[in-house]
Amino acid sequence: MEPDRSLGWNDALDASWQSIGALGAPGRVSRIDRGWSSVMRHADDTDPLRVRNLFVDVAVGDWVVPSDDGERVDHIIERTSAFTRRASHEGDRFEADVLAANIDVVFLVHAFGSPPNQRRLERELVLAYDSGAEPVVVLTKVDLVADPEPTRRELAEVALGAPVLIVSGLESIGIDPVLDHARGNKTLAFLGASGVGKSTLVNALLDSEVMDTGHVREGDQRGRHTTVAAQLLRLPGEGWLIDTPGVRAVSLWLSGDGIERAFADVFDLMDHCRFRDCKHDREPGCAVRAAVDAGDLDPRRLASLERLVAEEHALEEEQERFMRRADRRRKPRPTD
Repeated sequence: MEPDRSLGWNDALDASWQSIGALGAPGRVSRIDRGWSSVMRHADDTDPLRVRNLFVDVAVGDWVVPSDDGERVDHIIERTSAFTRRASHEGDRFEADVLAANIDVVFLVHAFGSPPNQRRLERELVLAYDSGAEPVVVLTKVDLVADPEPTRRELAEVALGAPVLIVSGLESIGIDPVLDHARGNKTLAFLGASGVGKSTLVNALLDSEVMDTGHVREGDQRGRHTTVAAQLLRLPGEGWLIDTPGVRAVSLWLSGDGIERAFADVFDLMDHCRFRDCKHDREPGCAVRAAVDAGDLDPRRLASLERLVAEEHALEEEQERFMRRADRRRKPRPTD
């Protein structure tokens, strides 16, 4: 029997399931607790199956096939999307941290009441485009400002056409445009720093006090993490929501075309440089430097792109070193 489409199952997931022989009965991971997954078998499942995550990297939102005895995860259905960042910088660990899987729209949450952070949004957009989901910028706490337009305009400058929504979870302003993105039983994910009002917004979307909310400091509007574990929550009407803990550091993972899409305006300029190998420093005929000099391209945006490209390059080099070390450990030692 086909899995429940009202739980977010779709044609792409079905094709992946068929490719492994339509094994078992797929369910969706709604929460992960210390090596255990809660797996919903249908949209109205109030008593999810609890199975162990043995030797598999499971994320909230994944579709999995439990073993016949219901004790462990046997298979993970190939993801249609995954919001991924670097998990650790410690030692020689080189691991991905999947914050949410099989998401259709990722909301990048920022808040009024603190200066707009274009550089953070640029990083978030790279991760969002690489995830395979559609990015939407959400500005919360509009009730704190008299005129939201300057902040909205400043973030829209780097969003490059991605929608920028203005909401207030506290006052239930702008909730319907957010819910519209869930039509068709789509899955929404929310990413933002602590204190930006994610939990308050989630409560407004769910029309209930499901998530704890916390206080923010007056000076910098930063708060504590009120979401401590990601979980899959059902929205009123249709659709699903994955709330993730507040993310202070937005660390890149290995990028696909996320950088190119997040900085499409700069890459379009690069296509008009005189030389294909232009370094965009002081070469003659550099369209990028000409745009900076003319005031058409913010030099801080160019510097941000250069930092992200350098970070991605360093990450690729680190991956190569990690793979070489892993190969050496696998090789048997010569015997006398």
